[in-house]
Amino acid sequence: MATRSLWRTGRNLAVFSATVCGGSAAAAVATSEDPAKTLKLLTAVPIRLFRDSVTAASIVFDYEYSLWGLREGSVEISKVKHEVHLRSARKLQELCFRNGGIYIKLGQHIGQLEYLVPQEYVQIMRESMLNKCPVSSYDQVSEVIKKELGETPDKLFSEFDPAPIASASLAQVHVARTHDGQKVAVKVQHTHMTDTAAADHATVDLIVKTIHHFFPAFDYRWLVDEIHESLPKELDFLVEGKNSEKCLDNFRKLSPHIADYVYAPKVYWNLSTSKLLTMEFMDGAQINDVKNIRRLGIQPNEVAKLVSQAFAEMMFKHGFVHCDPHAANLLVRPWPSSKKSILGKRKPQLILLDHGLYKDLDFYTRTNYAALWKALIFADAKAIKENSVKLGAGEDLYALFAGILTMKPWNRVVDPAVDHLVIQGADGDRSELQMYASQYFPQISELLRRLPRVILLMLKTNDCLRAVNNSLVQESSLQTFFVVGKVSSEAVIEAKLLQRKSLLCWLNVWLDEMLLEARLFGMQIALWLLQLRKALSWGN
Repeated sequence: MATRSLWRTGRNLAVFSATVCGGSAAAAVATSEDPAKTLKLLTAVPIRLFRDSVTAASIVFDYEYSLWGLREGSVEISKVKHEVHLRSARKLQELCFRNGGIYIKLGQHIGQLEYLVPQEYVQIMRESMLNKCPVSSYDQVSEVIKKELGETPDKLFSEFDPAPIASASLAQVHVARTHDGQKVAVKVQHTHMTDTAAADHATVDLIVKTIHHFFPAFDYRWLVDEIHESLPKELDFLVEGKNSEKCLDNFRKLSPHIADYVYAPKVYWNLSTSKLLTMEFMDGAQINDVKNIRRLGIQPNEVAKLVSQAFAEMMFKHGFVHCDPHAANLLVRPWPSSKKSILGKRKPQLILLDHGLYKDLDFYTRTNYAALWKALIFADAKAIKENSVKLGAGEDLYALFAGILTMKPWNRVVDPAVDHLVIQGADGDRSELQMYASQYFPQISELLRRLPRVILLMLKTNDCLRAVNNSLVQESSLQTFFVVGKVSSEAVIEAKLLQRKSLLCWLNVWLDEMLLEARLFGMQIALWLLQLRKALSWGN
């Protein structure tokens, strides 16, 4: 029944959109200031909608037909599910590539939703959506540059490589050299983005709302709303340039102890516009390229620690957070001022790329989010509930919220063991997480509907950082949680100092600091003992 409904819905949507668009096209084109652009938009909507509908119906039909009559929990259904997941993920991948733009962004987001979608989707989207995006031709790139700056690339730069070194959902990057000899990276927006953004949003919005109508548990309307809000900012590269400068300024003012170890490329404002961003070219190893990182004399565990600290500072202290920290947006290089140690090791410097997607956390949200993570690290069940409720999870779903943040079931979240949040990366752990995701799908959808969108972006950021950490150390590290616990606790104490003025309140804050130092010291001792045990086990 669900399959027939979705097939019928897809067909009706396509016919309806074609009829409406065709019937109103003449009037819309006639009254538009840009008839060619309007006509392109009106023809793009039904085509995209038809593709979306056919793909959605095909995926649902495949699941229902392939799993029909198979017993839940059997070996056979597990095997068939794996095959259907792979086929469906590839269909979705093809749809994202054919439509481009927003759809690539959606595919990238799916690649980070380990707590909600099958691993086959996560793996295929993560592998394809980050480094294999559509590429604009050199003629299209030249057209954009000439329109934005008044000259072709060969006039503006002494050198300009026509082949891009990277291509993403919204733009691609070319290596160039300025007339004064500076090597730069030129980020050029894809020509079709502005024309199709409205069409992409309209089709995705209609499909998501329609699927939600027939399958109420599937509620991703919040994701469409978030894209509608954030995409215009991401399409304005001047905003991206300002974000990068503000990010570094925050580290200098609010986190001076690590400011030298976090870097963003310098922006060449005279060669930048809303659709063109010229930046300092950065050499470095991609954050998940462990082999190259070691070749640079840098320890991967030190990189994992730096990434955790940098983003903890942004989330809990700055309130201005880079929300797209996937592997393609993070580089690492030896800290320019560092010298090799006796063992030939160098200190790492983290380079942040792609500053288009940032979120501001107001004081209330930032403080409660920091307090929640402090409670999670120290397994404080009462504080976990209190701060989860403050952030919007509700009295009934706070335990699920804690589980999504930590990728752990509730009994592990409140386990007093110092390494209670460490994920070993074993197949058993992953299977357990996927089982919970499947079992509590309606509750997860309801939780995502309740939470403020800024917290949903923190969930995405959290998932990106977990993937980065896993690639560096192969498992979630106790050291990472130690850093998060320290920074979140410091942020909570700083917030209390801002709010309390009496001598008694100051004394309470001082006692909190002493307690924090004692707890962190205990975690550090436990960390050393676990590392020693690991070293001894390797020796055996």
